[in-house]
Amino acid sequence: MPPTDTPNAKGSQDVWLDAAFELLLESGVDSVRILPLAKRLKLSRTSFYWFFKDREALLEALIARWREKNTQGLVNQTEAYAENIVEAMLNVFDCWLDPKLFDSPLEFAMRSWALQSASVVSEIDAADATRIEALARMFQRYGYDPLAANVRGRTIYLTQIGYISMKTQEPLEVRMQRIPAYVEIFTGQPPGSRELQRFHARHGYYSPTGTY
Repeated sequence: MPPTDTPNAKGSQDVWLDAAFELLLESGVDSVRILPLAKRLKLSRTSFYWFFKDREALLEALIARWREKNTQGLVNQTEAYAENIVEAMLNVFDCWLDPKLFDSPLEFAMRSWALQSASVVSEIDAADATRIEALARMFQRYGYDPLAANVRGRTIYLTQIGYISMKTQEPLEVRMQRIPAYVEIFTGQPPGSRELQRFHARHGYYSPTGTY
């Protein structure tokens, strides 16, 4: 670990890691190299080694941050307080609308990286299993039998990964209009107006028609 009195001229671990994420998102993992990072940050190449042993250590840190943000972010939402399965489902949908909870461009970049790396494939496989299991446990908490819970969890997850893989873009209004139908398809129960109002408020959305 670098000493606590590291000069600002060397940056910080987070500064290097943030820049690495930017390059990963812009141009893929092959672009994540020490010299381009140093040039982007206007720091010396040698200052990189205050924070990381080598490029492989940097890549491992990228994977760890993705795991913490996207996998743990989704798991946390499946475990968030909810009075019923509809509210629980809307908690999960927060992930698809709030990049602080789940970063879709980062997810796409990681899955693109996996096309070149067997070790990243293993990370993706483990993340997929963890996320689907978390969704299945959520359904089981609200009385669904294990098989139905697993199928519903898989359906939700694979639908969203499809959105990400296809880089689907929808205006917020279109997404909000579709969410009640998605909730009913995924849970078997339609959302109530109060549940939708709370969900819309969390995302700063107001229905133009005033209906939910």
